[in-house]
Amino acid sequence: MNSAKHFTMAELEAGLNHIRQSPKGEGPLVMIVRRPRVNEREVLAEAQLDPVRGLVGDNWSEKASAATADGSAHPDMQLTLMNTRVIALLAQDQERWPLAGDQLYVDLDLSAENLPPGTRLAIGSAVVEVTAVPHTGCRKFMARFGRDAMKFVNWSRDLHFRGVNAKVVRAGTVRIGDIAMKLAPPSNSPPAE
Repeated sequence: MNSAKHFTMAELEAGLNHIRQSPKGEGPLVMIVRRPRVNEREVLAEAQLDPVRGLVGDNWSEKASAATADGSAHPDMQLTLMNTRVIALLAQDQERWPLAGDQLYVDLDLSAENLPPGTRLAIGSAVVEVTAVPHTGCRKFMARFGRDAMKFVNWSRDLHFRGVNAKVVRAGTVRIGDIAMKLAPPSNSPPAE
């Protein structure tokens, strides 16, 4: 994948208005990326999501986590979703999007206000749930997109410019062009009289 110039904070901030116009209730799935091994990426037209395996064929289940008692893969970090407007700004070329390391790229407002933990999204025939585990930039992300990009995605964690972690709650198939749709929260209140 070709390299690109790393934008300055001022250049990144110039893209804020476009990012903030991301759809709130639903938006298209624009890219699916599977990570079969460390530093390998496969761009897919469709993928299977599974409550036990996450994105089938992805290496999530092989990743150790310091946040689990036995060091196994963290169940609330099966998938990561990233806003297409953010990655388009950072990467500058769609060919470089997979370098971010996320699996599902959607044109959807991923902010905590719009998608708080517990929010469910229907994508294709699958349903995923946003989890509370923060998704932040790492050294690899900084090396690929620049120091200012790392600061930009982390400056307001509530905006979730780096994306969100999610888990699969209903198995299904997702395809490029499927609509990621926010589902109504379950009603816990008694029926009106």
